[in-house]
Amino acid sequence: MSPQFVPFGPSHLVAVALTLLMPLAMALAARHEHLGRRCDRATRHGLAALLLGGWIFWYGLNAVRGDLALERSLPMHLCDWAQITLMTALVTRNQFAYELGYFWGLGGTLQGLITPTVYYDYPDAAYFAFFIQHGGVIAALLYLTLGTRMRPILRSLPRVALASLVYLAAAGLVDWLLAVNYGFLREKPLGQNLLTMLAPWPWYIPQLVGIGMLSLGIYYLPFAIAGLVRKKRP
Repeated sequence: MSPQFVPFGPSHLVAVALTLLMPLAMALAARHEHLGRRCDRATRHGLAALLLGGWIFWYGLNAVRGDLALERSLPMHLCDWAQITLMTALVTRNQFAYELGYFWGLGGTLQGLITPTVYYDYPDAAYFAFFIQHGGVIAALLYLTLGTRMRPILRSLPRVALASLVYLAAAGLVDWLLAVNYGFLREKPLGQNLLTMLAPWPWYIPQLVGIGMLSLGIYYLPFAIAGLVRKKRP
């Protein structure tokens, strides 16, 4: 019997620390005077392979354990869309794909990393599947920002806001057609998380949209401040 996952226990904290420290180390290597270009290409492709491999590993694990069910096997959670856009950005360095991955990753996947919905702890395979996917998303967006110096711009905000509404409409349609709960639009997830503090269904949905739009400004704020500082320099 695998041990039950303990939030903020040693294995959780180790996973979070690796998620933050590894892209920082990779970014430093990518900025090295002599190793930069070669290291950057290898790192971006390696992170894309990690995200794709984590996805395949998750599907394979659930298939072996008989847990592949319609309500959790379609790529219709926001974390899935963030993963797809970041894999695209890592391989192509496409600006719009980076913007979507940056804001969706911080707005959705980061919440999952802090309050994981995983039931089995290290060394169960489910632990690795969860943190490879969720930690990989955060590591990818951090590396693209710190290592390749990609940046969201002011025009990113309406583009990502519109794309987020498209995601909500798509998830809502799939939920309605298949009686599933992608995007947590039909009911809140189990455990303690951000949605726990919001109003009951369906009133938490407009609250969630409002929080999402507010978070776009919050995650863009450091770059806005940096831009103002640069303008004020003589």
